[in-house]
Amino acid sequence: MEEIINKVANSALEVFDLEDYYPKGIRTQIDISQWLLEGFLLKEKDFRDDLKNHDWSQYQDHYVAIQCSTDAIVPAWASILVAIQLAPFAKKIINGNIEDLDAALYEELLPKIDYTAYENKSVIIKGCSRKPVPMRAYVLAAHHLQPFARSIMYGEACSAVPLYKAPKKA
Repeated sequence: MEEIINKVANSALEVFDLEDYYPKGIRTQIDISQWLLEGFLLKEKDFRDDLKNHDWSQYQDHYVAIQCSTDAIVPAWASILVAIQLAPFAKKIINGNIEDLDAALYEELLPKIDYTAYENKSVIIKGCSRKPVPMRAYVLAAHHLQPFARSIMYGEACSAVPLYKAPKKA
């Protein structure tokens, strides 16, 4: 019987796994509707009082996304006021949902990576994450890898989808 050879393990493919860069930390969604009358109406005095009495320290070192889950028309200053209350405690604050928050974290960290290790190499941007890696992170990773990589694929080594091949140099 012939020995089974793992061609994938022996290939020259470089795997770029966004999970390796997933920032550790608690992600928290704050819903402004909790401070609105019946979840829809912002009464400024009551809103300010509720924010003043809220325990903001519970968000110490959290990544926080602020949004309103109802169809309320909320003035822009309401989210800003919540962010100001969070500022002494949270690591990062964005307006949006948790996916927007994760995207913002990747948008901050991906430009800081040294991509020279991928120079003239075939790179697979690993899919099938166990962590919630947003699609914007994959797009941004491809953008940063493209000037360096000879080729870029997406997926797993056994079933990668080709995305980019650098033009041949004259």
